[in-house]
Amino acid sequence: MAASVSAEWSHRRLLYGQAVAFVVVTVFVVGNLCAWQENVRPKLYVSLADEEYLRFQGNESINDYFKLVLRDATSNSLLVGARNIVYNLSIYDLSEQTRLVWYSSEDDIKMCVMKGKDEDLCQNYIRVLALPTPGTLLGCGTNAFRPMCRMYGINGNSYSIESEKPGQAVCPYDPAHNSTAVFVDNELYSGTVADFSGLDPIIYREPLQTEQYDSLSLNAPNFVGSFTQGDFVYFFFRETAVEFINCGKAVVSRVARVCKWDKGGPHRYKNRWTTYLKSRLNCSMPGDFPFYFDEIQSTSSLVEGRYGNGNSKLIYSVFSTSTNAIAGSAICAFSLQDIADTFEGNFKEQSGLNSNWLPVNPSKVPDPRPGSCHNDSRTLPDLTLNFKKTHSLMDENVPTFFGSPILTRVSTVYRFTAIAVDPQIKTPGGKTYDVIFVGTDHGKIIKTVNAESADSNKKVTSVVIEEIDALPTSEPVRSLEIVRTMQYDTPKDGSYDDGKLIIVTDTTVIAIKLHRCSSEKITSCSECVALQDPYCAWDKIAGKCRSHGAPRWSEENYFYQSVASGDHAACPSGKMAKDGNAEKQGYRGDIDYDPQRPSKDQPGNDMISIMQDKSGYDDKGPQITPDLINAQYTVETLVMAVLAGAIFALLVGFITGYFCGRRCHKDEDDNLPYPDTEYEYFEQRQNVNRIQTEPKLLPQVEEVTYAEPVLLPQPSSQNKMQHSPKNTLRKPMGHHHGVNSETLFQFQPDGYSARDNYRGRDNFGTLRSHQGDNYRRGDGFSTTRSVKKVYL
Repeated sequence: MAASVSAEWSHRRLLYGQAVAFVVVTVFVVGNLCAWQENVRPKLYVSLADEEYLRFQGNESINDYFKLVLRDATSNSLLVGARNIVYNLSIYDLSEQTRLVWYSSEDDIKMCVMKGKDEDLCQNYIRVLALPTPGTLLGCGTNAFRPMCRMYGINGNSYSIESEKPGQAVCPYDPAHNSTAVFVDNELYSGTVADFSGLDPIIYREPLQTEQYDSLSLNAPNFVGSFTQGDFVYFFFRETAVEFINCGKAVVSRVARVCKWDKGGPHRYKNRWTTYLKSRLNCSMPGDFPFYFDEIQSTSSLVEGRYGNGNSKLIYSVFSTSTNAIAGSAICAFSLQDIADTFEGNFKEQSGLNSNWLPVNPSKVPDPRPGSCHNDSRTLPDLTLNFKKTHSLMDENVPTFFGSPILTRVSTVYRFTAIAVDPQIKTPGGKTYDVIFVGTDHGKIIKTVNAESADSNKKVTSVVIEEIDALPTSEPVRSLEIVRTMQYDTPKDGSYDDGKLIIVTDTTVIAIKLHRCSSEKITSCSECVALQDPYCAWDKIAGKCRSHGAPRWSEENYFYQSVASGDHAACPSGKMAKDGNAEKQGYRGDIDYDPQRPSKDQPGNDMISIMQDKSGYDDKGPQITPDLINAQYTVETLVMAVLAGAIFALLVGFITGYFCGRRCHKDEDDNLPYPDTEYEYFEQRQNVNRIQTEPKLLPQVEEVTYAEPVLLPQPSSQNKMQHSPKNTLRKPMGHHHGVNSETLFQFQPDGYSARDNYRGRDNFGTLRSHQGDNYRRGDGFSTTRSVKKVYL
């Protein structure tokens, strides 16, 4: 009995220890996850009034599917590609100046419908716009799934067709397909698909192209951007990774390049790129086990500036996780030098079909090096061209410039879709910062900056300055563009252009201000400085928050600002100074956040919220009130509550079980299954295998008796060679029974067979069950033991 109680207590202690260990591990994991999931709270929540933005909606009856914006600097206008139309809008007020109308022909539309496409898709969606020379416009459209390109002459506000040619491999067939194009040195470089089905991806410059239907070159890519720098043209896209195909399907982000002077190769490489190479972009949370944001969504233009102690050329990009993964987005920057270094590094190859992808030994790389620019690529040797064809992927990844993403956001409400960068905004004191604008698929605009970028190129301090609800509906933002009519820091006639952010969605084009520094509701130095906005600084002479471009802006003695910390010694501590460091202002529960539903019970929320006034105020402009966010529990509080509840539940269960056991305790005699037995019940439990329920027998169906060979000692032999291994080899069957004819096994049919009288032998021995136990074979094997099996 004592042993039984001891076993029960041991079992309970084991369960209790396992439960506590589970809770501790859970808390540890949640705590670590929360470090990654921390979302930086915006300084301002902005909902713009109608008078705070400019809007162009195009057609009222149908959807224009705006996607492309091209700045025409000669006329200070914006060219916006849409459905069947290119709109020419004024850069000042987004008013329509003129339009270029280009409809598909009736025959093209009918053929498109006959091929099974929807009539709405069988229109001409303008997807390529370029200004080759002043006074000319190149436009390409899907043209009812029959791409076409036209060259227009611009004469004031009118357009005239100068030439027309097919747009295959330049413009996509499907308007929903992601493609990119850049006009360089009077040549158009494009990344798109070259067939109706969209299964032939291509990077093209007439007449050169990537290998057709070659997954090593392009594997179902989605192109998001392109630019030129130096001797190369760069393309950014996401694709299915061939190097991970043995481990399952995975999508990764790439950067590829081709040389502008590439003329193709000789012979069968005549119309193929000889310089095409690609590398993987690594946008991930650093650590021993990095978390990757694998799907690139958009890129900015190339930005050149000073970061830390050196100058660099950067490309900013937005990434997201896949749609069925953790809902996350990130902003990463990549240095052009780091990209070039990967293309000068090792190549990657797969030696066999089931082999891993590994770096190529440098000694195996032919000379001249594949992928480099040459004076005449048509003279390259076949060894170099053959190597390049099968080794277009580089081994090294392009690292994130600042060592980690500039901003990450975990949200099931939205993901990042588009990006624009206002580079090198100069602040009082001379430091410069890149201001980043990010669009989401839920109609929000996020304005952010890396507060460490002016002092270091290895650190990131994320500051979210504004989160703007710029759209009345939750439409995805397709593209962003920053436009100015003059340089911001060179006032002209006492005025300067702060610039505009152009937001493009499927149905509308919107222009908003880049900042809200001059709002009358920002009344104190601490509020202005705590914004950490490179556009804003406190004018100590005028006693108000001013924007860049103001007179004497660069003189630190006249303006107070601190982008790095959000706090200035000259400013008295105010309601926003306490929260100057954006890294400490994390908010979670992003899913349920709604700035229109304030809660006045949460202490310490001293942010400013600029909201559209709904109560009929006569004041113009945004209304600013203290930022009142819904009361939300922090992750630390939630973890402590879960831990305390789990431990309390374990204790209650343990105590309840103990007292129930004591109350239901049986006498010692009750533990015996039978009073007259002389062994304890505990012993029976320890020997439970001895007490088994007798199985229920089923009716016996049949009984089969067969013989099982039994090995017996070998008889002595006068001739040792008679039983040698060589003598046991299988021999043909014969009628003589001499010594040399003996084999390892002899076979004679069973007595129950119809061939009972046959006594011949083969080489597998006899299996006889009817001859009795005295029957013995001379070869050392006997078949005298019979075995019975019952089939039920």
